[in-house]
Amino acid sequence: MSLVRLNIKGISYSQTQNGAYALILNELDGDRKLPIVIGAFEAQSIAIALEKEIRPPRPLTHDLFKNFSDRFDIVVKQVIIHKLVDGVFYSSLICERDNIEEIIDARTSDAIALALRFDAPIFTYKNILDKAGIYLKVDPTKEEDPDNILIEDILNEDIEQVPSQDDYFSKTVEELHNLLDEAVTNEDYEKAAKIRDEISKR
Repeated sequence: MSLVRLNIKGISYSQTQNGAYALILNELDGDRKLPIVIGAFEAQSIAIALEKEIRPPRPLTHDLFKNFSDRFDIVVKQVIIHKLVDGVFYSSLICERDNIEEIIDARTSDAIALALRFDAPIFTYKNILDKAGIYLKVDPTKEEDPDNILIEDILNEDIEQVPSQDDYFSKTVEELHNLLDEAVTNEDYEKAAKIRDEISKR
């Protein structure tokens, strides 16, 4: 399968979904965009790496990983978004030390935050881009930023609404455990924390 190189088009906070961010990757030699919904911490880490001039007083987790890797001569050579299952992207870090290459599984948001710090290229497979890539649709009659329209559309469609505490109150303990397992599987840790709190109350 052929690889397609991506670059970062932008990252934006949703005006309609609290705590939700959209990371937009753009194919280097084309017009398709790959939208990925990410968490607040990863969005902050990616934004700081993009700015270059912003230096946190203490290293963030991804900075710590970079410092650790530098100390032990480990280099992230590239990031590959290699799988898409039920709307969740899976990625790998291609690392090298002493001319030995290793592949490490990573969440896509973490992988991209590290790619920026190592100046490593980001790739995905053509079939993933064919499946999840989108073209920007612009209404010429409206004077709006097309990227913001795109980001809001992605966030409104792809993010599952987190039930309120009242919704959880009506669930049985068994149903809550099932919801918790589902949230952890989907790496929705904010939702998992709320469900865990409700279970603890019981």
